[in-house]
Amino acid sequence: MFLKAAVNGGLTRTDHPSVPLTPRELAADTAAVIAAGADVVHLHVRTPDGGQTIEPGTLAEVLREVRSAAPGAIVGTTTGLWTCRGPEERYALVKAWEVLPDFASVAFSEEGAAETASLVVARGMELESAVWTLDDVPALLASPTLGANVRVLIEPQDSDPHTAVAHAREMAARIRAAGVTCPLLYHGEGATTWPVLRAALADGHQARIGFEDGVHLPDGGLAADNSALVRAARALAD
Repeated sequence: MFLKAAVNGGLTRTDHPSVPLTPRELAADTAAVIAAGADVVHLHVRTPDGGQTIEPGTLAEVLREVRSAAPGAIVGTTTGLWTCRGPEERYALVKAWEVLPDFASVAFSEEGAAETASLVVARGMELESAVWTLDDVPALLASPTLGANVRVLIEPQDSDPHTAVAHAREMAARIRAAGVTCPLLYHGEGATTWPVLRAALADGHQARIGFEDGVHLPDGGLAADNSALVRAARALAD
C-alpha cells in the first residue's frame, strides 16, 4: 500500500494537543511518520496565529527545516484557495515560490484550478489533482495537465461513510473510464476516514491518513500522534 501522511491541515491544538504547527514541529513530525511507514508527507504551512498560508518565505522556512530533519522525505503542500485571497493571488504566490515542495495538490472544485495545475507542472513539481464530488470530474478530465498527474486524489465530502465510499468509487470509475491510468488515492474525513481508507485498500488504490483527516484510531480511541495513525493504517494493510 502506498500511504500518504497528511499531518496537520487546518487543525488546532484544541482539536489535538500534538498537531504540528511550527516549522520545527512539522519537521519532527515528517521524520516520525516516514519512520512509521508513510511513503510521502502532505503538510499545510501555518502562520503564527494558526492560519494557513502558501506565502513563499513561510513555505521556504518550513521546507528547509523539514529537509534538514528528514533528508530524502518526499513532501508536498496544498494550493487551496483558503490559504490566500483568491485565484489570482494563489497563482502569483505559487509563481513566486523559491523553495519548491516535491509535489503540490490542486482541487478541481476551485476556480483557477487548471491554471494553477499548469503552473505547478511548469515549475517542475509533481502534480496531484483532486476531485471532491462527481461534479468536479469533468473539469479534471478537461484539464491540460490531466496526463501529468502523479496521482489523482478522490476526496468525497459526504459525512456518511457508506455514501462517501460509494461516491469515491463512482468518481474512480468515471476517471478510469476516461482512460486515466495514473494512481488514484482515496481519503475521507472524520467519520469517513477509516471506511474510505479500507475501500482504498480493497480497490487497490493509494490511501491517506493523518490528523488532517481524523484524530481517531480504527477502534475509536484518540491517536497519540500522526505516527500512531500511520502504524494503524499499515496494520490494516497487512
